[in-house]
Amino acid sequence: MTTQIFGILAVMVIAYAAAKAAKLSVELGIFAAAVAGGLAGAFFKTPAIGELGRHLVEGSATYLDVMLVFFTATFFMAIVNESGGVIYAVRATLRAFGRWRVPALLALMIIVLIPGALTGAGSVSLLVVGAPVALALGRLGIPPKRVAAILFIVAGLSAAAPPVNIWAMILCAGTAIPYVGFEFTLGIPVLILGAFTVLVLGLKRDAGAAAGPLELPDPPPGMTWWRVAIPFLVFFGLVAAYRIWPFGTPIFGLALEFALSAVAAVLVSPKRIAVFALARSTVKRLLPLLATTAVVGMLQQIMTATGVRGLISFAVISTPLVLLFFLLPVIIPFSEGVLTYGAAAIIGIPLIWFLDSIGFHATVVIAGLSLLWPLGDGLPPTALIGRLSNMVSGYEGSYKDFLKATWLPWLAITAAAMAMIIFSSKLAFLVKWSM
Repeated sequence: MTTQIFGILAVMVIAYAAAKAAKLSVELGIFAAAVAGGLAGAFFKTPAIGELGRHLVEGSATYLDVMLVFFTATFFMAIVNESGGVIYAVRATLRAFGRWRVPALLALMIIVLIPGALTGAGSVSLLVVGAPVALALGRLGIPPKRVAAILFIVAGLSAAAPPVNIWAMILCAGTAIPYVGFEFTLGIPVLILGAFTVLVLGLKRDAGAAAGPLELPDPPPGMTWWRVAIPFLVFFGLVAAYRIWPFGTPIFGLALEFALSAVAAVLVSPKRIAVFALARSTVKRLLPLLATTAVVGMLQQIMTATGVRGLISFAVISTPLVLLFFLLPVIIPFSEGVLTYGAAAIIGIPLIWFLDSIGFHATVVIAGLSLLWPLGDGLPPTALIGRLSNMVSGYEGSYKDFLKATWLPWLAITAAAMAMIIFSSKLAFLVKWSM
């Protein structure tokens, strides 16, 4: 039986490698691995050939709720951006803090964190606010390479930040752990590490960097701080309401909360927004992420049906704990670079089962792993956030040099993540604060 499962796993790996060699996208590569694994399993009748289609269809809907959150959150941020709220916030930040470097850097960090935290995708942060923030950082005298490094690290942290963390959602769904208790557990480390990043990389002004006027389009007439703030107040008010009055307020769910906040953003916008056209463009922009989520569910379903998932789980629990802790800072980022969100389902779920069974606090461990996975978004072959960071910052140098510029924040994030995993039981109070 073990030989059979190893054979199926080998077929899946070969199929993924062949898809990448053919220069297909990561999504098609994962889909090819799932189909090839299902066909190889059907040869041994695990699953039967007649059930293969059913497993693929069921798997594609595994993370349907995650897809809904993806769309509604990104649509909400797209409306805020289209209304001129992002441009207004960046310009107002520099007007208010331009003379004080540290507050300006911290304020720009928060602006980058918000879109990714609300959507679960660091790429959305870069697409929505990356260009204006890069211009603002350049005006502060930071060269393009360090601007790209700041955007990469902070955008990655934004994807790990609450309230929407896709890796944590996948892990919670696969291990039957409620997706609660992450607000302080992830929020505090993200803010500390984000502040460390912008101060280490941005505090020193480059003598040769230009610091001319900020070339941003003017916000639409009538845009004010309250027009920017009201949609966010609606969202956080809905999130807080059922925690403050748990027996008197319905639980709307993140998708509906984002949808209602989007309605508020449309109503307070100082200019008319073509809602349906913007919704279509949002879906088009999100299609790779939505496709990744769907094929990850397929792959997880096929791996479960063929026994490959059990084999990986056994490999995880049979690895000596000390060796496992040494391997995690390497395995987790590289798995993200190869499989993107698929890594959480394939490696993360059995890892959580194992650590939870020997006394580690599952929620804190998930939070720690969620800090490591975004680092992999700067590694080949995908390098999604890394490539976007270079693009929006205007950095045209060596990609290797760009990664070298991130070394100190990278080490700090790795150390913080591993400390959260190893000492998870002692950090359980963070979960209680979030409840």
